[in-house]
Amino acid sequence: MKKHLLWKLGIGFVILIAGGIFAYTYLGLFQSEPQAGVVNDNNEVTPTVPNEDKTAAVAYSIEVIAQDLYVPWSLVFTSADRLIVSERNGNLRIIDKGVLQKEPLATFAVSQGGEEGLMGLALDPDYTDNKKMYACLASGSRNALVDKVISFIDNGNAISDEKILIDGIPAATNHAGCRLLFMPDKTLLITTGDSTKREIAQDLKSLGGKILRINRDGNIPADNPFPNSPVWSYGHRNPQGLAWDGEHEILWETEHGPSVFDGPAGGDEINIIEKAKNYGWPLIHHKQKKEGLISPLLEFTPAVAPSGMLFYTSKLFPQFTNQLFFAALKGEGLFKLSIDPKDPKRITAFTKMTDIAVGRIRDVVQAPDGSIYFATSNRDGRGKLRANDDKIYRLSPK
Repeated sequence: MKKHLLWKLGIGFVILIAGGIFAYTYLGLFQSEPQAGVVNDNNEVTPTVPNEDKTAAVAYSIEVIAQDLYVPWSLVFTSADRLIVSERNGNLRIIDKGVLQKEPLATFAVSQGGEEGLMGLALDPDYTDNKKMYACLASGSRNALVDKVISFIDNGNAISDEKILIDGIPAATNHAGCRLLFMPDKTLLITTGDSTKREIAQDLKSLGGKILRINRDGNIPADNPFPNSPVWSYGHRNPQGLAWDGEHEILWETEHGPSVFDGPAGGDEINIIEKAKNYGWPLIHHKQKKEGLISPLLEFTPAVAPSGMLFYTSKLFPQFTNQLFFAALKGEGLFKLSIDPKDPKRITAFTKMTDIAVGRIRDVVQAPDGSIYFATSNRDGRGKLRANDDKIYRLSPK
């Protein structure tokens, strides 16, 4: 009897140890979130507080600009005083001279069963003249969700001339994309998720798990890498942020890594996106490498769920000029990535701005005056609600 009991205890101990190893390595449990680190030439991270030059730093204050929003997803400035915010439930909200207007600019019918809904926004490069805006939204039934990108005219208090530019992008209640960014050549980039069907990320006939590039009228640019296809790059899992370094012509991207059901937890990515390149998903993930596939420039395990991205160009905060920011959902904060001034494609360090403790953050943008705006996402079903969430915040000089 005693031998039998010891045998059972031994088996239980082995199961407990195995379960702990699985939880640590696969689920990412018990692992502390990276707060700061220095990145070496091989893109390996040493956790530490980066030694940065603070001599030119301008102190900032953090203030609430708007509150009681519902999962603000994307922020765009139409002027120095007017900010447009997409809410995931389909409302397009106006913040005019720092005041959130009661009536939305528009309300779209969207699916919002999970992560999908009204998502990315972009202004036409000639918005001052044509008042045209662009939005990505999800529609359809739960088992047949798609994203589409539309254009419309902003008339100040209402919209008109709504047109569908591209439709039928695979979507789901998870991994629905969908960030928008105009390039200097006036083509529009669209990030798309793999809609939890990871194999489509490698299928060039599918629009899922890609970064797409189209003209403003929805047509396919003649210089796209694949004939008669809007696909610009592929092998993406769920890209959530894009940022453009205009001086060096570098396109930066954030992307969510696996979530246990499709691979080990963690593996969030910071990438430089180039035409026709294959970013590996699901053939590689985390720090894995394979010939012909692009591994991330920077990888985060445990996951921080990077979302909106900003390449900061203003001199208002000289300590941030020509540096990258990304909003973190699971990581609950703003992360700053330091770029090597001698090599603009190299990240030398990262820090989490620990003085910003407002929960999940989904988007971050630069205002026309150089101040920095960001939006929380605590009402998305995964965050801890604070009073009057969700909110738009601003970093401005003290």
